[in-house]
Amino acid sequence: MDSPFGNKLRVRVNGILVQQSSILLVNIQSPTREKPFWTPPGGGVEFGETMESALEREFIEETGIQIKAEKLLYVSEFVKPPWHAVELFFLCKQEGGSLMTGSDPELSETQQMILDVQFMPIKDLHQIDLIPQFLQKELLNPDSSTPKWIR
Repeated sequence: MDSPFGNKLRVRVNGILVQQSSILLVNIQSPTREKPFWTPPGGGVEFGETMESALEREFIEETGIQIKAEKLLYVSEFVKPPWHAVELFFLCKQEGGSLMTGSDPELSETQQMILDVQFMPIKDLHQIDLIPQFLQKELLNPDSSTPKWIR
């Protein structure tokens, strides 16, 4: 699949939205992997756009939910040529909107990657392919059904 996202460094913002011991995830078929996987909603920051504004825009586009970024939780890097991304993960709070399976406006109808959007119980995350993988460890705290940064 040709992608407008390769052969350049991208800054990506992603949102962690947890409600009632479930996390909002997007199931995507990305050119970076052979099989679909689940990941927090998010996308690229455009030139001149703040990270918070980019995250709010991406959430609306992908999930229909309006959010407010509350605090930066994690920074990670993804390098698999031709893709290279610095990814920032923010804790988010829902401000409005209603859940729907959205789309990527920068992609044509035949190139869309979003397959599904849903709140996934945190206790069931070990049953899915969650990317980035460090989130499994961070979210699946064996002592609690809620991550340490939510309590």
